[in-house]
Amino acid sequence: MSTTAKPIPDGYHTATPYLIITDAAKAIEFYKEAFGATECMRLPTPDGKLMHAEIMIGDSPIMLCDECPEWNALSPQTIGGTAVSIVLYVADVDAVVNRAVAAGATLLMPVADQFWGDRMGTVADPFGHKWSVATHTEDVTPEEIGTRAKALFAAK
Repeated sequence: MSTTAKPIPDGYHTATPYLIITDAAKAIEFYKEAFGATECMRLPTPDGKLMHAEIMIGDSPIMLCDECPEWNALSPQTIGGTAVSIVLYVADVDAVVNRAVAAGATLLMPVADQFWGDRMGTVADPFGHKWSVATHTEDVTPEEIGTRAKALFAAK
């Protein structure tokens, strides 16, 4: 019997973050506590490391694995940081950022109203990944965003 697989599997979106982490099992527990993640699956190696795991935060899947230098899979801690921030939209940004910090995240940018219509704060998780957590509070036209951005930069 032959079936045609969907090009994008059910439950996934077009783009899915894949995090490389030192101690992925510990990170899963952190993401559960900090962001309300649910664990979908994990594939351990014989030595107990995770070669692949998946969690869901809200309706979004996130894949992760343990660092594996042999496969050139290096964590932010190994490479000295990350240039990527995952944007996480939630109903109550203040509560989620506070919960993440209480769970061990480092506050990088306090929660504040932003000119583009979000209330946002940024944290670094204990594994070196950055999360910009936001609640959308205002629908702003592209023209108004441009006007507000110009005003912000003129004030500096």
